[in-house]
Amino acid sequence: MSSNWTAPVMIFIGLFLIGGVVSFAKQGLRTAAVVAGVGAAMAIGAGVLWW
Repeated sequence: MSSNWTAPVMIFIGLFLIGGVVSFAKQGLRTAAVVAGVGAAMAIGAGVLWW
C-alpha cells in the first residue's frame, strides 16, 4: 500500500463517478453518463498509476 493518501482518494472518486454513470444511464442522460464515465476512467487510472 502506498504511503500517499492521494491514490486511495482518486480510486474512491472513480468509484463514486461510476455510481453517477449508472444513475445518469437510468435517467436517460446519455451525454452526462459518457462524461462521468470518462472522468471515472481517468480517476481510477490516476489512482492505480499513483499507487
